[in-house]
Amino acid sequence: MTKRILFKNARLLDPASKLDRVGDLLVEGERIAALGALADAAADSVIECDGKALLPGLVDMRVQIREPGEEHKENLVSAAHAAAAGGITSLATLPNTQPVIDDQSLVEFIAREARKIGLVKIFPYAAATRGLQGKELTEMGLLTGVGAVGFTDGIKTVASAQVMRLALSYARTFGQLIVQHAEEPSLTNEAGMNEGEWATRLGLPGIPPAAETIMVERDLRLLELTGSRLHFAHVSTADSIEAIRRAKARGLRVTCDTAPPYFTLNEGAVGDYRTFAKLSPPLRSEADRLAVIAGIADGTIDAIASDHSPHDQDSKRLPFAQAESGAVGLETLLALSLAPVHQGKLALLDVLAALTCRPAAILGLKLGQLAAGYPADLALVDLDRPWRIEAAKFKSKSKNSPFDTLPVQGRALRTMVNGKTIFELEA
Repeated sequence: MTKRILFKNARLLDPASKLDRVGDLLVEGERIAALGALADAAADSVIECDGKALLPGLVDMRVQIREPGEEHKENLVSAAHAAAAGGITSLATLPNTQPVIDDQSLVEFIAREARKIGLVKIFPYAAATRGLQGKELTEMGLLTGVGAVGFTDGIKTVASAQVMRLALSYARTFGQLIVQHAEEPSLTNEAGMNEGEWATRLGLPGIPPAAETIMVERDLRLLELTGSRLHFAHVSTADSIEAIRRAKARGLRVTCDTAPPYFTLNEGAVGDYRTFAKLSPPLRSEADRLAVIAGIADGTIDAIASDHSPHDQDSKRLPFAQAESGAVGLETLLALSLAPVHQGKLALLDVLAALTCRPAAILGLKLGQLAAGYPADLALVDLDRPWRIEAAKFKSKSKNSPFDTLPVQGRALRTMVNGKTIFELEA
């Protein structure tokens, strides 16, 4: 028999329809059956929400899982548990694994293993070029057919303009998305520090913000040539955001995301060579940080992703220039994204849209909405609950967070996927 679950007295938040009101929501089987005033609805179980927020489960469109190849840093199971604890019900995983996800069997492997685990929904990107080498395109048609939700070279830039043009053209043929890590390779270095006063003080070579902007501007020109769809990952500079803003005004089919470090921290977080604050792209200036917040506020930045990049201690506890770039982010995505809301800088529904319906739409997934007929992928959240980030307690295998010990507000109390509770916060 189909199980019916009633959420009572919840603050229903659906950014897709701008819904924000107290009411009830009925889950029937794997889907949302109804929402509104449902006090008399017959149900097998009732969850009393006491005014807590009930929202679509978060859709995280940029996650590195490390399986296959580096399961000691993260695997599908640990990533799924970490995501569930953060209120994330769906995520897209990057192809920069070992081996690279650039053929049908590996795309099918990720999808099959995720179904076996039965927790969050995991959607694989496929590599845009074979082996992430930036030279030969992958078989986009075949990879689309087995479930790839987009094509990207992950943490590498497709540096050749000709290869990028071809990738955009072929992707258009299959109605697919190209995701670019925008960084001019000839302007980067191993230091992983933003060029400026902080880099000079620390004696580190810097990566200029122009490295990102140059690649964004180039690819927007190629997008204009091809009429395809292009998404820029983790934008971090004011000039890049302005270029994307202008491109959208011209009608180009461009979208972009950012990640919490780029609107929460600036380059000063590196402090005295703090490798947990070494990211790619690097943390930028305070002016850039404020531009990221403005980009979210006006909708230029479509989505907020965790940019989850797990690394073990041996990869991070090294001299700054030798340490790996990246931070874990699944379990802190929601709380860090709510911080500008609590500070009065961003509207709640705008932030939730960037975490739910907008990334789902970019990936072509019918997810991320509180509406009858949609999958019952839900997060019950206490928006104001104070807690302190403790990396040692993360469900992720890796603990490399620049936010360790930071006090935050907002926490997932329960996470549900297809009508099944996959996480419940311990009292």
